[in-house]
Parts: sequence; structure tokens; C-alpha cells
Amino acid sequence: MSEAHIRRRREVVLELKRRDLDCLLVTHPANWFYLTGFTGEAGVLVVSKDGSTLITDGRFTAQAKEEAPGIHVELQKGTVVVSAGEWLKRRRMRRVGFDPGQWTVAQWKAWRKASGSVCRGIEAPGIVERLRTRKDAQELAVMRKAAILAGEVLEGVLHLVRPGIRESEIAGEIEYQMKKRGASGPSFETIVASGKRAALPHGRPTAKRLRKNELVVLDLGAILGNYCSDITRTVHVGRASRRIRTLYGAVQKAQEAAVAAVKAGVTCGDVDAAARDVLKKEGLDAYFVHSTGHGLGLEVHEEPRVARGQAIRLEPGNVITIEPGVYVEGVGGIRIEDDVAVRFHGSEILTRVRRDLIEL
Repeated sequence: MSEAHIRRRREVVLELKRRDLDCLLVTHPANWFYLTGFTGEAGVLVVSKDGSTLITDGRFTAQAKEEAPGIHVELQKGTVVVSAGEWLKRRRMRRVGFDPGQWTVAQWKAWRKASGSVCRGIEAPGIVERLRTRKDAQELAVMRKAAILAGEVLEGVLHLVRPGIRESEIAGEIEYQMKKRGASGPSFETIVASGKRAALPHGRPTAKRLRKNELVVLDLGAILGNYCSDITRTVHVGRASRRIRTLYGAVQKAQEAAVAAVKAGVTCGDVDAAARDVLKKEGLDAYFVHSTGHGLGLEVHEEPRVARGQAIRLEPGNVITIEPGVYVEGVGGIRIEDDVAVRFHGSEILTRVRRDLIEL
């Protein structure tokens, strides 16, 4: 049994005591993996001061016993939420914490019926997610490798970025190279957007062929050891015009300012403002249409959000993306993104790919 998993469950139990809860229902796969090491995709984990029980179906019971030693595994009967309700009712768990954001209305009604009047559901969102925001040394080591892998893949496909190749061909090669280098898969569907389509912040790859004198946004991430990376670089096919160079320079300065602002104790809103202020001075703030970044870890989008007005303060162990961009309809878009770990003193950029304008 992993010492990290034991420590994390102890922290959950301490929070349950503070909230006067008998147990916590964990229904999100990333959360039960974080607490137990179980990688199955179906189940409910019950965490209490008396131990933890994983309720799952016959497809995953053997897997659960192997991956999560020390966790009692219960075979579900009927749907998993009904099984959880009946199991809690038998053990007379009265104050049951749950995350309402992880339940459908139908699941909630079924659980209430199965648990009867014995159990009372108490909303307790974000308990595990808040723990997940603070990565330990082992997690950071894995995330560093995932970030380096993604960067190597990006650099390895740049030779393909040329007139005539389809966006989908580049995306396919990116995801193939990730797996070839040991990743279990992409953190998200790879983004390759060229020409006018580069003005779409989440422009998925199409059969469009690249042309000369176009911007190409490459946004990709790899899952390695269950942890995600996320990197974006924007390149230009052919020699860039003065206008493109000016736009690129502004985004690069905005990203540098936001990265420099990342340190423990600084609010996420202040990091966002550091990037936004640079683009405002350049007269480009209206073309920056998303937040500066987001948390990264077992999922590609986690807390904390690095966005306008966010009062949450960064802590050592947080890993966030810094990804300002400008998107000009009819022209294209430019985004530069890196993964940044918050340290006790300053920060560490995990992704290691050049950030100046690459002309191909």
C-alpha cells in the first residue's frame, strides 16, 4: 500500500471530523485513484475514520484488490449508487458527505431511496480536489517527465509543418509519437489549427491542408504515469510579416510577465492580470478571449483557475498552465503555453521548448 495514499486518506478523515461527517462518498475516478491507486472506471469509494471501502462491479473487483491493497472491496448489487446507499444504510452512516457536482439528479434520487431515512446526504464539494492541487515531490517528478515528453514530441513533428500536409495528419503523428515514447495517451484531443482557423482557441484538426504564410497553433499534452502535461506553441509557415511578428512579440511578453508573477502567496487573479496588462498596453486585450491558465495534474483541467478576479492564492505544489493568446478573426491566432510548478521560492517551468517565433 502506498504511503502517499494512506496519508491522503488520513487528510480526508481529518476534514470529515472538522465537518462532523461520518464518511465521504467519492464518485469521481481521478479522486478515487488519488486516494487508493485504483484505476478502474466504475465504482464508489467510501472513506471514513474506520477505513475505506470501494464498491464496484465484477469487472473491476480483482483489479481493485490488486491496485488498492488495504481497501475493502465490496461487489455491487444492482446499480452502484443503489449499492452504496444500501451499504451505508446497513452500517448506519448518518451524515454522509458527497459532491453534488459529481451526481446526476437521477443518481441522487436513487441513492436517497436506497439509503432511506438513516442516511442524510451533506454537500461537501471539493475535499479531494483541494488536496490534489498540492503535488508532492513524487507527483512533480512524474509531471516533469510528462512535460518534457510533450515538448520532445512537439519538437519532433515540426519538420512535418509544411504546405500541403493536413492538420489531421500532424495531429495523428503527434498522438502516435506520444505513445511511442511511453505515454498512455493524449491529455486531450490534440489541437492543430492553421490559417484563419488558428483564430479558434480550441480549433480541432480538420482535413484542411496547410498553406504558405500561415500561422499554425499546436496544442498538445501527454498522459504519463496518470498525470497530464499541456503545451502550446504557434509557428509560422514561411517568413512572418511585420504584423505577425508584432502580435507574436506581444503574446510572448504577456506570457513572460505571467510566468514571472507565479510564486507562492500570489493570487491567481494577479497572475492573470500580469498577462492581461501587457496585452492591454499593446492594444490587444480585446483579442485575449480566455483565462491565462488552469491547474494541471491527474486531469488536464483542475483547480486552481488562473483567471480574472480569482482570489485563490498559489501554494507550493500547485502546477498551472500559463497560456495567454490573441485571436484575430480572418488573420489567425497566437498562443504560447507552458506548465509551471509553484515552489516555496519562485517557480519551475516544466515544459522545455523554445518560445521565440519559429518560422518553417
